[in-house]
Amino acid sequence: MKILVIQQKMIGDVLASTLICEHLKRELQNAKVHFLINENATAVVEGNPFVDKTVIFKNEYRKSKIEFYRFLKSIRNAKYDVVIDVLCKLESNLIALFSGAKTKISYKKWYSRFVYDHVFEYSQNEGKRVGLAIENRLLLLSPLIKKLQNPLLEPKVYLSKDEIEAARELLMNSGIPDDRPKIMVGVLGSGPTKTYPLPYLAKLLDDISAKCSVAFFLNYLPSQKEAVDELLQLCNEKTRESIHGEVFCLSLRSFLALLSQCDAYFGNEGGVTNMSKALGLPNFSIFSPWISKKGWFTYPEKSSNEAVHLSDFEPKILDIPKKERKQNVQQYYKRFTPELCKPLLLDFIEREVIADQ
Repeated sequence: MKILVIQQKMIGDVLASTLICEHLKRELQNAKVHFLINENATAVVEGNPFVDKTVIFKNEYRKSKIEFYRFLKSIRNAKYDVVIDVLCKLESNLIALFSGAKTKISYKKWYSRFVYDHVFEYSQNEGKRVGLAIENRLLLLSPLIKKLQNPLLEPKVYLSKDEIEAARELLMNSGIPDDRPKIMVGVLGSGPTKTYPLPYLAKLLDDISAKCSVAFFLNYLPSQKEAVDELLQLCNEKTRESIHGEVFCLSLRSFLALLSQCDAYFGNEGGVTNMSKALGLPNFSIFSPWISKKGWFTYPEKSSNEAVHLSDFEPKILDIPKKERKQNVQQYYKRFTPELCKPLLLDFIEREVIADQ
């Protein structure tokens, strides 16, 4: 059976959807699983033993109708038996339709019934142990697998021995003491509406460095250096001395290897949150007030997974429409003060970082 899994979105979405590939390979004998993703997400799929082939959706397919049509023809020529469309947007609908697959699976939307043989409502069940982002993906497996043998599987990133060794050498050459806890800090979200205010973040970093001697590494893009410099100015002297800005990776794979050598992740919820979890790191994430914690707080029962959202302290904000919260997100961020996060954060540091040293 030849299966195409479609997920042309951000890194967190792609990592979550690798579970579909893993369950298919584990439970369906002779299944060949191809994974269709965007170019910028290939690093987190590289080396995954449950993906037989990565199909890259190039940026040029969106820019040129001719190139997109050629891509659709290549999908049809691949002769897939099954298509599982996790994205369920016009772009992926066309791919599924042109595939010619006998079995097409996706989510229930007003237009999807014209394309797919099996469609599913998004679950809103908060009681699940995996989180809604995972649960909704596992729904798509039910036409092929009646009962999953291990529904609590977690996404994983696979690194080579050489990549891990290179990261270890990078840290060794930096002169950071081996016994000092190493924390990767997500300075910025994917945009301003997903970024915890820098003065607040600096205060929380000061709180961590006051509690114990740590080595902070900063996750950011070169184009975001100005914001990082602002953060450094907002931190106190002890915290600035703990930040190792000289340890910086230019590729996502080298960053993943460095992340694998850290003891924890702390910062904005987003792609790095999911990457750190996929590497088995303890994780403390700060959700934007307009993003659904219910949707993206995966594996909430694990003590090593901690997350905070303004609604944890002001539950009534969830009565405000998501669109309105996004439009006024800075107003809500102002209310999401470091004092609210501090007790949970320091407990996390004590339990998951210091205790393991």
